[in-house]
Amino acid sequence: MSHNVLDVTSTEPNTIAELIKDCADLPESLRSSSEGVPQQRSAAPWRVSDANTAQVRDMDDYGC
Repeated sequence: MSHNVLDVTSTEPNTIAELIKDCADLPESLRSSSEGVPQQRSAAPWRVSDANTAQVRDMDDYGC
């Protein structure tokens, strides 16, 4: 009985240097964006309902 063994190589980078080299190999048309970076916006304020507070009221770790 014979077994065929395939030589399998990984296409994923193993180091950060390999990742940077892989990204540098991308064509400029794929690396640039015409939209730019979106403006930063404020996060919505946290809201905790009484029902949420009741779920952890007896748990000392939550300081209720």
